[in-house]
Amino acid sequence: MVCILLGNGFEEAEALVPADLLHRAGVEVSLTALDGEFVTGSHNITVKADTTLDHVDPTAVELVMLPGGLGGVKALGDDPRTAPFVRSVLDRGGLVAAICAAPTLLAAFGLLDGKKAVCYPGMEGEMVGALPQPSVPFVVDGSIITGEAAGSAFPFGLKLVEILRGLEAAQKVKDAVHYHG
Repeated sequence: MVCILLGNGFEEAEALVPADLLHRAGVEVSLTALDGEFVTGSHNITVKADTTLDHVDPTAVELVMLPGGLGGVKALGDDPRTAPFVRSVLDRGGLVAAICAAPTLLAAFGLLDGKKAVCYPGMEGEMVGALPQPSVPFVVDGSIITGEAAGSAFPFGLKLVEILRGLEAAQKVKDAVHYHG
């Protein structure tokens, strides 16, 4: 299962485009709120979460994803459950993905030390320990996948499909949505 962690103020495109692409590839995706049934994004779009973080078994998660959006990133960073949850997925061989401002959380958690990563342009200074890779839509370094920004949601999401279900599945999804990037 893919767990997409949502805090109020999350960037809608960065969460929902990858969720949609993964669903199309047959991947089970859980939109997981920190608390409550509904989460409001940075552009005032409210989504109904599938569950809350307290109800997710990290051993069932093959990939945990953190979308950007400054409010959402702050909410995730302020929640004392986020870092241990992300670490537990990574420590047992799972994958971690973050896009836009969210890779700065991975850096703050000490997960990007010596790793190549990308984040929202201008936030590289917050990527302590990382090896920033500017002007690319996504970077894969081992078990960590980072994405640049909302405009990278399609290539980032398709890369997640490829990693989880293979190149052929990613190509089928890409063709089905007529993505030409």
